[in-house]
Amino acid sequence: MDEFDVVVVGGGAAGLSAALVLGRSRRSVAVVDAGAPRNAPAARMQGFLSRDGTSPHELLALGRAEVTSYGGVLVDGRVASVERTPEGFRVDLADGISLGARRLLIATGLRDELPDIAGVAERWGRDVLHCPYCHGHEVRDQPVAVLGDFPDVVQHAQLVRQWSADVVLFPHTVELTDADREQLTARAIGIVDGPVRRLVIEDDRLVGVELADGRIVPRTAVFVRPRFVPEHDLLVGLGCALDEAGWVSTDPSRRTSVSGVWVAGNAANPRAQVITAAGEGSAAAIAINADLVDDDVRRAVGALR
Repeated sequence: MDEFDVVVVGGGAAGLSAALVLGRSRRSVAVVDAGAPRNAPAARMQGFLSRDGTSPHELLALGRAEVTSYGGVLVDGRVASVERTPEGFRVDLADGISLGARRLLIATGLRDELPDIAGVAERWGRDVLHCPYCHGHEVRDQPVAVLGDFPDVVQHAQLVRQWSADVVLFPHTVELTDADREQLTARAIGIVDGPVRRLVIEDDRLVGVELADGRIVPRTAVFVRPRFVPEHDLLVGLGCALDEAGWVSTDPSRRTSVSGVWVAGNAANPRAQVITAAGEGSAAAIAINADLVDDDVRRAVGALR
């Protein structure tokens, strides 16, 4: 079994950023990645300083090269289990490989559960979008829809209105209050009541939203809010505490309630964009290295005595 100071589970922006900082700190680090990034359907990522418009694949390729340049080890595979050992942790992969680690960083992200409406999953990350800060500028001034299947759909529509004057809200299964309708009308946001049947696709592009009664409203982009499901089974299995919403609790350095275990990115923070996740990975790595230094001091004093 290969031994490392730190094993990072998840090779997205958070995990690679942490591995880069740890490698530069002269720590031995391995990054285990299953190769299924959440933002893979997106052609580009936006709002990342100096990398605005870069494809997610290109960012990860650059990050992996930087990590290996400092001695980091990249392991392609899926972690099957993690357990405590006298020296820290043993990380067992599905293919039978085992890695030892003094400290553990989990950066496994989350998965998006999309509304069960025909066309949504097929167009996800293309012209069906979630985050207006990530994609609003690219669909600015276009006829945009906000599809209601979540409680704060009205607030989301008001936010999307920042990027286009032609916004239509489809409440779908959400009941709007009189106050909701007044606020939407005040900002010239259209309201089309009734359940949505499907998104209309022609020539590989979104052209409209079809309701159950057959009406079709022309639109070129749709914003939806998926249900965020954290990929935190490893953390739960280790006994990490969860908050009231079911997400892993951490301190400001992203340390969990379990000694020696940190988490960064969407696995604990559903609102983290790529640049945020990278920052969390960096902060966690600094905290992990400081914790390892404390452990190095204890070991050195013990050896001296």
